Amino acid sequence: MERLEAFEKMLSEIIKQAEFETEQLELLKSAGKEKSATYRQYLGNRMFYKMMLEKYKEYGLI
Repeated sequence: MERLEAFEKMLSEIIKQAEFETEQLELLKSAGKEKSATYRQYLGNRMFYKMMLEKYKEYGLI
């Protein structure tokens, strides 16, 4: 049961972080900072989180 709880906690954190970084990307984009290092880092992170969430969906975990 601990393993399932740990997975659920991790999944929740990934979803929350992905949403936060998407919001930050929008803020940076509206400020015209698409070429900043911060924007690019958030973009890379968003792509990573998206890939992870797609894998979870592929295996029926979410």
